[in-house]
Amino acid sequence: MKPTLWTRGVALALAAVAQSLHAQAAATPPIVGRWDLTITGGRGSYASWLEVERSGFGALVGRFTGRIGGMRPIGRVEWRGDTVRFSIPPQWDNADADLRFEGRLEGDRLTGTITNPNGAVHRFTGRRAPSLRRASKPVWGAPVALFNARTLEGWVPDQAGPNQWAVRDGVLTNAAPGANLETTQRFDDFQLHVEFRYPKGGDSGVMLRGRYEVQIRDDPERELPTRESIGGVYGFLGPSENAARAPGEWQTFDLTLVGRHVTVVLNGKTVIANQIIPGLTGSAVDADEGAPGPIVLQGEESALEFRNITIRVPRGATTPAGRAPQRQ
Repeated sequence: MKPTLWTRGVALALAAVAQSLHAQAAATPPIVGRWDLTITGGRGSYASWLEVERSGFGALVGRFTGRIGGMRPIGRVEWRGDTVRFSIPPQWDNADADLRFEGRLEGDRLTGTITNPNGAVHRFTGRRAPSLRRASKPVWGAPVALFNARTLEGWVPDQAGPNQWAVRDGVLTNAAPGANLETTQRFDDFQLHVEFRYPKGGDSGVMLRGRYEVQIRDDPERELPTRESIGGVYGFLGPSENAARAPGEWQTFDLTLVGRHVTVVLNGKTVIANQIIPGLTGSAVDADEGAPGPIVLQGEESALEFRNITIRVPRGATTPAGRAPQRQ
C-alpha cells in the first residue's frame, strides 16, 4: 500500500521527535548523576552526597546530604564548562547564610569547595556513586547473634561523644547522649533483627552499612508519617504508616538491605517495601557505598536500649572482621 500524505506526515513528525529526544540525551551534562563526596574540614573528614538531574529540557536541579541532617533539595544547579555551582538554605546550622557549593569535574572525579553558612570553607573530592545492582536474589543463611547479652564484644564506640554504652541485665543500654556504637564486622547484604526501647521523646536510629539511617523516634504525630518518622530512611523514604508502640515498650525492626533495596518491618508491619535508597544519609561513617560497612546504633541523641540483635547474610558470603571505621 502506498503511503498517503497523512502517513508521511506522521512519520516525519515521529522522526523529528526522535531526533529531538536524541539531541537532548546527547546534550545531557556529565555532571548529571549521583556523587559520593568526602569532605575535609577543621574536624577531619566526613561523608556527603549529591545528586544532579535534569528538569525539563534544560534546567538542572538536585539533592544534597551534608554532614548531619536529612537530604535537602536544590532548586537550581548551575553548570558551565566543567564547573558546577549551587546554593541551599541552612538546615541545622547556627547561621543564616546559604551553603555554597562549587566543584570541577574531570572525568568521573569531582573536586571543589563547600562554604558553610558560618563561613568555614571545606574541600571535597567525589566520585560517581555505584549502582549496587545485584545479579540474583540472595539465599539467606542462619541468623547469627551480634550482641551476646553479656559484654560489648564485637562492638566499638565511635568518637562522636563520650561512651555511654553498657550491658545491664542482658540489655545493651545507652544511658545518655554520647557516642554511637558500631560493629567491628562489616556487612554487605543482610537481614537484621533488632529489638529496641526508648523513653518519651527518644530519638535514635540504626545505620545500615553505617551509611543509611533507619529512624527511631518517639513520634507524637501518628497519622501523617514523614521521611523523618520512625521506620523511615532518614530524609529519603517515609514509612507507609506509623506502626510504633508507646514509649517504654519493646519494639522490633526487621531490616533487609540488598544493594540499594531496603525493606523495613516495624513491629510486624511492612512500612517500606523493597524501595531504593538513593544515597547517603547524614552522619554516614564514610562515602564508600560500594564497600561493606558496619551496623551502627546511634547514641548521640538520647538514651536508648537494645536487645536480641541478630543478622543473616547470604549463604557463602564472607564477612571481614576488624575495627569499625572511626569518624573524625
